[in-house]
Amino acid sequence: MGEISDKVRQTLESWPGVTVHDHRFGSLEFKVNGKEMGHLHGDEIADLPFPKNLAKKLIAEGKASPHHFIPQSGWLSYRIERNEDVARAIELFRLQYQRLTSKSVKDKWWKL
Repeated sequence: MGEISDKVRQTLESWPGVTVHDHRFGSLEFKVNGKEMGHLHGDEIADLPFPKNLAKKLIAEGKASPHHFIPQSGWLSYRIERNEDVARAIELFRLQYQRLTSKSVKDKWWKL
């Protein structure tokens, strides 16, 4: 892993309950409460699984792209090409973290 993935890892590991694991294809996987938040393919791509309705919204807002291999799945891909992209990738992981750690139905604001 490189500088970008190290920055993302350090940030996500500072959040309560987040664990880091090796993932397929040499990726780095992040979990919270035993659920995958997403994973990094080196310093280039972050892949995150979202409910399809939220994925469509994030794509429409230009915050991510459909997954690079399974575009209709609800998984998103975010290309990290510049240093400023790191903060945007972390924002997607934060959204995922909040979604996966929300306890009440009332707090599940991502449902459209």
